[in-house]
Amino acid sequence: MSLEYAILVSLRERAGSGYELARRFDKSIGYFWAASHQQIYRSLKRMVDAGWIDCDEVAQDKRPDKKVYRVSEDGAAELARWIGEPATPSSTTRNDLSVKLRGASFGNTAEVIAEMTRHRDMHAERLELYRTLEQRDFPVPARLTGRELHQYLVLLGGMRVEEAFLSWCDESIKALENDGGEAS
Repeated sequence: MSLEYAILVSLRERAGSGYELARRFDKSIGYFWAASHQQIYRSLKRMVDAGWIDCDEVAQDKRPDKKVYRVSEDGAAELARWIGEPATPSSTTRNDLSVKLRGASFGNTAEVIAEMTRHRDMHAERLELYRTLEQRDFPVPARLTGRELHQYLVLLGGMRVEEAFLSWCDESIKALENDGGEAS
């Protein structure tokens, strides 16, 4: 997925400045589509040039004017077209950690266990954050509809991915420890 589509979704939910959009990425969208502030600003410029978003200058007291972005008709049409396309399958196991695990016997298995444990701990923290967001923002999921339901379903997907990753890490760590924890 290109960053531009994540930006279009965010701006369809609520117009905002580049700074506001970057903060949204830091607090929500970034959990499933990471982007630096620089990447966001570069994409905003490209999207204005492409006609996907419009930009209004808003005067501010004692501060520079800010640009507020909103999705144009062309951008809304492009987003709807993209949403209708088949999604590219993602791969949760295509990463450095999987390659390190696969090659553990060619190095120090104890170091691979330590790295698996480090990743497990990071993902446990992320899962806890997701659960906190669920309790705070979606206390009664069965009553959700529309945009709130869609946002919750993304969060739910993230929780399930983290739960599966934690389970895989736990199983892998246990198996490596039972194997002796050292290179063969």
